[in-house]
Amino acid sequence: MKDYPDPAQCPVRNVLDQLADKWSVLIITALARRPFRFGELKREIGDISQRMLTQTLRDLQADGMIEREVFPTTPPSVEYRLSPMGRSFLVPLAALVDWALANHPAIREAREEFAKAA
Repeated sequence: MKDYPDPAQCPVRNVLDQLADKWSVLIITALARRPFRFGELKREIGDISQRMLTQTLRDLQADGMIEREVFPTTPPSVEYRLSPMGRSFLVPLAALVDWALANHPAIREAREEFAKAA
């Protein structure tokens, strides 16, 4: 990381700023199963606000992780799907998800112990 005196130029920070966000991970995980329309995706994730879903979808599209397709219907319908680059992210993401599932009980326990000591 010290190769980048300006933190904004660090590729790791730059990529993880977006992809390590919980909403990005949940959206990518959902889109790994199939394409979704906006409303379907909002229902799938549940606790995400419309504003946050819109912004995260825009960010993921700007990063080339997802593709947005507009269908010429009245009103227009929009579908989101993973791009090839987004699909390539599924392997490292699956490893992170597996690690989180395996370690979640220990992390919860550590948090409880920390809170008791504070």
